[in-house]
Amino acid sequence: MVRTAGGWRYLVHGHAIVSADDRIAGPDGRVPPSLRNDADWTRFQAALDRAAVTVLGRYGHEANPNRAGRNRLVLSSSARAVERRDDAWWWNPAGASPEAALAAAAPGGGIVAVVGGRQVFDLFLELGYDEFHLARIAGVHVPDGVAIFSEVVTGHNADAVLVGHGMRAGSAEVLDTAAGVTLKVWQHTGAKV
Repeated sequence: MVRTAGGWRYLVHGHAIVSADDRIAGPDGRVPPSLRNDADWTRFQAALDRAAVTVLGRYGHEANPNRAGRNRLVLSSSARAVERRDDAWWWNPAGASPEAALAAAAPGGGIVAVVGGRQVFDLFLELGYDEFHLARIAGVHVPDGVAIFSEVVTGHNADAVLVGHGMRAGSAEVLDTAAGVTLKVWQHTGAKV
């Protein structure tokens, strides 16, 4: 699903850590301490350092100050189309195409790191990920929490959702044995199932 905009190439990489029941946050929308892991965080931060732009929703942007000064593209219905604000690029998908947003926010191409929340993950699920880096913490459940994808709410697990959108998982990598944290990197196969 390599995209081009203005002659530049973009690779879309999703990144998430989920509970055993595929939740990214608690019922209040906040990430609970049980979904935080130092080994995953270190790997995640290194991935964001390699990205040309990080894409996230307004709530995530406001809840997580951009201390590293990374280039951000914030999805919000408050933007007219694509606009530059003091703190980030802001994009309303109803007002501008993904190609227009990427061309504005990362005009030289590169990796687009999609970090959530659910509406952002859903949007790019439909647009197509090149890779999805899915970390999971075994034994942790977040009852009534925010599911990673809307399809999880309707009874599918995250793995099945990714398979259904043309992705295949690589081998599981253990990030933290004691905490039961594993990572699978899903890659697009070129066809939806």
